[in-house]
Amino acid sequence: MLASAESTFPVDLAIIPPSTIMSTALRRSVFNIARTARVVAAPNRTTTLVRSAFVYKSYSAAAGLSREDVQTRVLDVLKSFEKVDPSKITTAAKFTDDLGLDSLDAVEAVMAIEEEFSIEIPDAEADEITTVQQAIDYIVNTPEAH
Repeated sequence: MLASAESTFPVDLAIIPPSTIMSTALRRSVFNIARTARVVAAPNRTTTLVRSAFVYKSYSAAAGLSREDVQTRVLDVLKSFEKVDPSKITTAAKFTDDLGLDSLDAVEAVMAIEEEFSIEIPDAEADEITTVQQAIDYIVNTPEAH
């Protein structure tokens, strides 16, 4: 992050909770906007590179999640969505057809699952996850999931 002797940008990135920034693309966008705004607001000031203020979870070893644990947590994440009828949630349920989510809601569901398991699913792979079972299978086969 670029910093100057006097901050002229109205939002300090250090105060944004990491949980509100869900994707790498969003983090990059926030970073670039902040950097551009500071440089534009103070073009004649000397700037220095400072370490990013984003906090990441780290673990000492793989959690070794069982399929049952993953299934329970994925179902719980989906139950937290207001638009989803909890009685319709099964492992075979499709996000759009069975749970009644539109495409944006389905993306939000996958993002919530990413957050629950502290992983980032690449966009191309996330687009392929259209059922609860596919989400469970992806998490089970991802060693970084916790």
